[in-house]
Amino acid sequence: MSFIKTHVSCPACGSSDGASINADGSTYCFVCSVLTPGTEGIEVIEPIAEPVKDMSFTKAFATGVPVSVSERRITKTTMEKYGVVRDNGKYYFPYYDKDSVLVAAKVRPVDRKDFSAVGSWKAATLFGQNLYPSGGKYLTITEGEFDALAAFQMTGSKWPVVSIRNGAASALKDCKANYEYINSFETIVVCFDGDEPGIKAAKEVAELFGSKCKIFKPMPDMKDACDWLSASKEAQFVDRWWRAEQFVPDGIVSGSTLWDLVAEPMAPADCKYPWDGLNELTYGIRLGELVTITAGSGLGKSQVLRELVWHLIQNTQDNIGLMFLEESVRKTALSMMSLAANAPLHLPDAVVSDEERKNAFDATLGTGRLYLFDHFGSTSIENIVNRVRYLAKGMSCKYVFLDHLSIIISSQESGDERKALDEVMTKLRMLVQETNIALILVSHLKRPSDKGHEEGAATSLAQLRGSASIAQLSDMVLGLERNGQAEDPIERNTTHVRVLKNRYAGITGPACHLLYNKETGRMFQTEVEQDVL
Repeated sequence: MSFIKTHVSCPACGSSDGASINADGSTYCFVCSVLTPGTEGIEVIEPIAEPVKDMSFTKAFATGVPVSVSERRITKTTMEKYGVVRDNGKYYFPYYDKDSVLVAAKVRPVDRKDFSAVGSWKAATLFGQNLYPSGGKYLTITEGEFDALAAFQMTGSKWPVVSIRNGAASALKDCKANYEYINSFETIVVCFDGDEPGIKAAKEVAELFGSKCKIFKPMPDMKDACDWLSASKEAQFVDRWWRAEQFVPDGIVSGSTLWDLVAEPMAPADCKYPWDGLNELTYGIRLGELVTITAGSGLGKSQVLRELVWHLIQNTQDNIGLMFLEESVRKTALSMMSLAANAPLHLPDAVVSDEERKNAFDATLGTGRLYLFDHFGSTSIENIVNRVRYLAKGMSCKYVFLDHLSIIISSQESGDERKALDEVMTKLRMLVQETNIALILVSHLKRPSDKGHEEGAATSLAQLRGSASIAQLSDMVLGLERNGQAEDPIERNTTHVRVLKNRYAGITGPACHLLYNKETGRMFQTEVEQDVL
């Protein structure tokens, strides 16, 4: 009786697709070799499970004879080589243990594609393994017995070919069980079926044996070795066999394949920073990078972000996402308009006409390119990550600004700041890779032991608050330094920008000085000695 459903999960071993169901309801798993009886009580497949060892099938190898399989173009000589016989309308494929003792067999009716498995399978090695001593030059592994015969015949009957026992579902398990034997060969060619299970299994087996493994690439109309032989395409198969691709694990590429990536000079930055001194060290802002800006409390981090946003509005056509978690949307909107108006519109004493206010709106929010996160205060990590993803994918924002990390962490129930920062930084880093946005975020610093950052203390990566992952996962880290308590107004309003990490160019150190003009609410690059305008 044939299987009525294949590739189903096994209740015994948990295999997702290793079992088949028979017409009587019985289930047989080709991974763990367990037979579950059907409701009709009809035995369709002889049980393989130990300790039952019915060896009566061995009589077939005494009475049966090797014959050619004309519909597959497999010769009698090939069948004889592998000890495959025909007896009472069935083909018998022998399986041996490591001592070359016959212990099991696959039985397949001549006129059907279903098969049964008989004997003691616990000790059975790969089909054909008994024929070839270990330590040879080439070994080809197929997904089925007939495929092994076909591949052996097409490669001139000179190179060892074996088959796994129970199809793609058991490929990795079978190869692990016979690892020492397979690994003894100089080159291993995995020649599995061209369907999804076969492709997946080929990769898993190749991962096991590494660089000595090659993968035979099937063609859409040639699923397996039998198809090639049946179509009289022996020469094409052999050519493809010799050109089987050496397995390369995911993430590893040959340098010789990278010419197209290096033939042209590096493209310029996607957008420059508004300050020349910073561009000299960083070469500008690039999509696909995570930039962290850090400083002490009240030292102008948010203002630096707004200057960057205004610069992007003026110099790109890209959409921009703003997530300023410590201020209302109204405050963010007015602060952005202030840059266009050259007046601090977020303060009550700003004097501008209605026309100037409208022009400032049209130049910023009215462009339709700014998207703001309307949520004041702390929120969950998942909520923030999902909103960043939506800004990137749903609103097509190429640049997203997040101010700041600490307020996200403050809402977490665990109270473990380091663990929470690790989580949010990892997710944001992965999101940058996924969406290819430039993410600019703000992080706070730990207070130094001596002079505080509010008094002009220098910044460093070691002072990033909470977790080393902030520095590790950022492509760029910019430190802002300012003595907010200085007597001199120039010193008090001058922010020093320091590059703390620069994965792109490797250049770090002081970059530029930004002077804040309280009359206009703007920051501009200046020499330290310059007077306030």
